[in-house]
Amino acid sequence: MAAVKGTHFNGQFEVELKYRLSSKAKFLQTLSTIPHEVLIWENIDTDWYFDTPSHSLKREHKSLSIRETEPSGFKLWIAKGPEPERCEATDIANAKTAKSMLKTLGYEVVLVVEKIRSIYFIGPYHVTLDYIEGLGYFSEFAIMTHNVSKFAIYKQELEALALRFGLGNEHLEHQSYQTLIANQRSANPSEKVALADTVQ
Repeated sequence: MAAVKGTHFNGQFEVELKYRLSSKAKFLQTLSTIPHEVLIWENIDTDWYFDTPSHSLKREHKSLSIRETEPSGFKLWIAKGPEPERCEATDIANAKTAKSMLKTLGYEVVLVVEKIRSIYFIGPYHVTLDYIEGLGYFSEFAIMTHNVSKFAIYKQELEALALRFGLGNEHLEHQSYQTLIANQRSANPSEKVALADTVQ
């Protein structure tokens, strides 16, 4: 599985389209008619987002996070930005130590995002089925690449694949999960969590 995972998540850039889903059942029904492989099924993804006390990464349109996926056991260091497509991730052995190192370097946890995620491979593309409490179901259609010149072609192919699931421009979600969760918590202060104790 690790080798297959590596072939799909190898690249400096990610061409990605995110859609809001009205029906999980309809999505899965369509998926069952398309040849695919399953990487993970209904795992819990937890992302710890870090920034400096002055939020310099946010100002520069960058993000830094540590991800743990259970029960699969994947642990990732993820950096995004400043370009929208720039996304690099690498496996790490010990998420606890990585978070502690970032704290030592002066970074702090600014947001924790938890979602239930399944990942499917359809040809060269990876497709997720995500659930975030309070926000609902989403799906990301994406491919990692080193080739900037193929962005437009990949986007067209991803749009065509999404259409097979009945997903068009009207279903697109342009905000990141990080932004959606931050906005949700700003609108509902009672849902905010104490981040000071989340680095374990």
